[in-house]
Amino acid sequence: MRIRLLGAHNTESLDTRMSGLVIDDVLALDAGGLTSGLTLAAQLELKAVLLTHQHYDHIRDIPALAMNLYLSGKTIPIYTTEPVAAIITNRLFDGDTYPKFLEHPAENPTIILRLVEPLKAEQIAGYTILPVPVPHSKPGVGFQVTSPDGKTLFYTGDTGPGLRDCWQHISPQLLVTEVTSSNRFKDYMEEFGHFTPDLLREELLVFRELKGYLPPVVTVHMNPGLEDEIRAE
Repeated sequence: MRIRLLGAHNTESLDTRMSGLVIDDVLALDAGGLTSGLTLAAQLELKAVLLTHQHYDHIRDIPALAMNLYLSGKTIPIYTTEPVAAIITNRLFDGDTYPKFLEHPAENPTIILRLVEPLKAEQIAGYTILPVPVPHSKPGVGFQVTSPDGKTLFYTGDTGPGLRDCWQHISPQLLVTEVTSSNRFKDYMEEFGHFTPDLLREELLVFRELKGYLPPVVTVHMNPGLEDEIRAE
């Protein structure tokens, strides 16, 4: 399993991109830095996109990806929950904000929405995908991804305190999660369903208690203005 982080921040600038990653060049998880992080040729190689929740920094590049695929005669399935599918249908591809790529071209629409069912595994682009609910300010799911060679990753998307139930359903070899802010904003982050270093540490202790091990952890979704503080903590 080859993992490429396309973005590790919650805002965009010249040297930061919003969250998202690609597995083995074919499976994209979230779309904050999808088109800005991949060449056109690499975008055309994607087989599926998984979206964790509806916030802008996780779905932002879906319209641009659709335009690139449309002009190349390609189509791609997007797997997500019903609330995210509704946002994509009614706001992104409403015909005013962007063309209705869920309907065009009529014979082979550029974007195909597929709804996932939490805690129900399915095969997507050759990978076993398990969507697992995670706590956040909007309903969201993390994705456990198991590759054909048995390697397993869990990507939480945006989340915060209260992952005990989630941990019971997964056993990843790598955990990709978020740390949005430094500890001085702990109360604010806890209210809106995000992690600080201290809040993440508490959840990782719960993971180790439940599972008997702790996988390597990669953190994303940092606020660029607080990155030095986050790293120091």
